[in-house]
Amino acid sequence: MIIDSNRVDVMTITTHHSRLGASAALITLFGLTLSACSSAGTPEPSAGTPEPQDSADIAVAPAFYPLEFVTERVAGDHADILELTAPGIEPHDLELSPAVVRELKNQDVVLYISDFQPAVDDAISTTGVSGFDVAKVIGLRPAEEHADEEEHADEEEGAFDPHFWLDPTLLSTYALAVADEFARINPAHADDYASNAATLADELAALDKSYATGLASCERKDIYTTHEAFGYLTDRYGLHQEGLSGIDPESEPSPARVREIRDLMAADGSTTIFTESLVSADVAEVLASDAGVATEVLDPIEGVVGDDDYMTVMNRNLANLRGALGCS
Repeated sequence: MIIDSNRVDVMTITTHHSRLGASAALITLFGLTLSACSSAGTPEPSAGTPEPQDSADIAVAPAFYPLEFVTERVAGDHADILELTAPGIEPHDLELSPAVVRELKNQDVVLYISDFQPAVDDAISTTGVSGFDVAKVIGLRPAEEHADEEEHADEEEGAFDPHFWLDPTLLSTYALAVADEFARINPAHADDYASNAATLADELAALDKSYATGLASCERKDIYTTHEAFGYLTDRYGLHQEGLSGIDPESEPSPARVREIRDLMAADGSTTIFTESLVSADVAEVLASDAGVATEVLDPIEGVVGDDDYMTVMNRNLANLRGALGCS
């Protein structure tokens, strides 16, 4: 079961107002007839009554979508999931309300990347909830810095690239580690966690093979993006990325960087600059118009909407890469 953190504040407010009717409720209760109390059978739960939770479930709060995807696949039916970053929200921008921070105290574990979302780091520190840090499992690659970016946003974000999930083999490694963590918390379902993680690992191995095969023979190897979120992907499949900005999607590229990208694309014969679903495409679209190239979406999968999931978006990314790079 997934619990949207945006509902926590509403639940808190509702509880507060319900207390105002407590006295009236008690009067009504003691006014009930004895025959009502002795009626046969167990009363049906009223509309809106939550279903009882499996006492063996674990409570997990994944910090943003890729970690939530792994949680869902590995935990199966044996977890209650508190969604911290709602669909359509850029995870860098996450803010947590006091009610959500209080709710974290009830979680068995928070899955997160340290120094990526300050609000999550602060909440873990404040509540003392157990945190399972990706950086303890995956060796995160250094970020590529651009000295001419306005406000030097990369230096503020830190010197690492968090987007490890864009390499399916790294996400597989993480999923197996998450299964071990869930088994430590809830040994009763250790076999299920291990089996679910192994199934996911097989699917990710097939995805990796599709990428390796699909990108093996291409006319070009350079991709041009709004921000450099694809280092793990390009490292894995022998490509090279050039971004208008670095790791931080909110940083604005300088005019000099825009001109540099335009010149690189012309020299390379590139036909496409990639935009993203959660980040403004304004600068990329102006550049595309000026350079006479197309725009296409290459999604870093920091969040998904609708019926998409990690697998569907990764497969769509592969198709878009193949088209842009002239792959046979």
